[in-house]
Amino acid sequence: MPLTMTEPRPVRLPDPPLPMTPQAQPEADPAPVAAGLAVERVDTSFLETLIGYNARRAALTIIATFIPRMAQFGLRPVEFSVLTLIGHNPGITARQLCATLDLQPPNLVGMIKGLEKRSLLEKRDHPSDRRAQGLHLTPAGESQLEQAQATALALEVDATPRLTPLERVTLLRLLRKIYQPDH
Repeated sequence: MPLTMTEPRPVRLPDPPLPMTPQAQPEADPAPVAAGLAVERVDTSFLETLIGYNARRAALTIIATFIPRMAQFGLRPVEFSVLTLIGHNPGITARQLCATLDLQPPNLVGMIKGLEKRSLLEKRDHPSDRRAQGLHLTPAGESQLEQAQATALALEVDATPRLTPLERVTLLRLLRKIYQPDH
């Protein structure tokens, strides 16, 4: 069952904190460092002003929930993405998968072989390109993908309990603006 969401009304997000200028930063007391004392609280304030740092920390949080929940299906994040794309795009080629997921072809070849051995997907002759093969889910692959996608939707909510549904939609839209600049 496809998930549909309406585009939310624009939400004004608070301005991110500005990094402290060298002049505005409080002077550090060199005595504790020189004396070899331990840091009691790690200062991450500058890193927290960076989109990349925050996106990576958020991704690590989601993946930490994803991996144990998807273990029942034997799927790692990239395998889930590959199966999802094949399931939603029957006949997609390996070249298209590589381009869409930014994968190196040698990495995808082994993954496809592994998913074939597990009887989750199969290759078929491409209808318009004799050099290519289309990838299709088997009935077992379709069944597993349906269960895995339901699990993925639930785990995203579970991994982001402090976000409202509207905030989730807004976050997705903003993240896509970074990696899909033409949209």
